Amino acid sequence: MALAITPLSLAATEAPPKVLGWIEEGVLMPEKATLKIKLDTGALTSSLDAKDLERFDKNGEQWVRFNVDVKDSKTGKQTNIPFERKIERNVKVRGAGGSESRPVVKMSLCIGDQVYHEQFSLKDRGDMLYPVLIGRRTLEHLGAVDVSRTFTQEPSCNL
Repeated sequence: MALAITPLSLAATEAPPKVLGWIEEGVLMPEKATLKIKLDTGALTSSLDAKDLERFDKNGEQWVRFNVDVKDSKTGKQTNIPFERKIERNVKVRGAGGSESRPVVKMSLCIGDQVYHEQFSLKDRGDMLYPVLIGRRTLEHLGAVDVSRTFTQEPSCNL
């Protein structure tokens, strides 16, 4: 007599991972800045296209003031939204032109019906089509990426 033993799978009790497109719409909270987000599996860390970076001290801590360019959903015109965030750390980024230090801040980002609190490095990246790049460190919390799909999740986080 043979006895078949099947391993128990945790996957049967867990919800399947959310599948997102490689481009999604998200909202930076609490400022409610809506923008396009590129889910970039080739990048380790997340980054934000930040204009007019200005470091300053606030209550003995390092902070940064910056603007994010967004398209106004009502008028279709470009506008910028001001932000101030505490600098969590600085990262040194090496490139062909040498190395530079970039501030890293915590941002709250709504994708679908979920708010994620993640770290983003800040840099003025010129005229970027996608001002937010989500790297693998954040993607592991979001779900899987289907590169054949875009805009699968409409932001709905108590806006």
